[in-house]
Amino acid sequence: MADSKTAGADTMSLVLIRHGESEWNKLNLFTGWTDVDLTDTGRREAADGGRALADQGFDFDVCHTSMLKRAIHTLDIVLDQMDRSWLPVHKAWQLNERHYGALQGLNKADAAREHGEDQVLIWRRSFDVRPPALDPGDPRDPHVQEQFRDVPADVLPYTECLDDTIAHAWPYFQSHIRPELEAGRRVLVAAHGNSLRALVMKFDRLTPDEILKVNIPTGVPLAYTFDRDWNVIDKRYIGDPDTIAAKIDAVANQGKAK
Repeated sequence: MADSKTAGADTMSLVLIRHGESEWNKLNLFTGWTDVDLTDTGRREAADGGRALADQGFDFDVCHTSMLKRAIHTLDIVLDQMDRSWLPVHKAWQLNERHYGALQGLNKADAAREHGEDQVLIWRRSFDVRPPALDPGDPRDPHVQEQFRDVPADVLPYTECLDDTIAHAWPYFQSHIRPELEAGRRVLVAAHGNSLRALVMKFDRLTPDEILKVNIPTGVPLAYTFDRDWNVIDKRYIGDPDTIAAKIDAVANQGKAK
């Protein structure tokens, strides 16, 4: 089983990690581009992920993350646990979470009770149906937020579906991350449930219906090894299988009425 310690010239090593539990994950709120931080649990998850990678002998040459602090801080903690805080890190809005539009800040269970679990599932996970859009100038609108001041206004969203997220995450992978992997560099990406699902869909050649059923747990590294033709020759979560299974179930149940 190949990992970044044993991968050679004929393989490429990539690890994805979803940020640890955020303040709004804990409250079961639609988060999207809202820039909330990690909870104490989320920091522990990130630390556990970093230790698991170190224990398994992983190492990296370059890192990528989003422009949202929950992913940035997760990466910081992982690298600290691996004694790799000196690694270069590239921050890109293209790796941001899917923008949930006017749903941002709403409780998922409350939304399920009001609109039905099926509708919430469509809003959360459909491939090409966008939630209600923000009004321009809304405080949640990235056009009026300082951290996106250098991003061209015409690419900033008012709402997104998964297909929209793929439309910015995958080109970023192709233009920035793929060349690094093909040059033999070992890459770590810390991002979000939907931006990572965008990549997983492409790597695993999943259909829109299949990606709907994929749940990525918080704070658990997902290691890929590819051959030179971009076939997946190994894919595995790094950590305790029972803990990982419980986290996957928790993600799947977020949009259900209680």
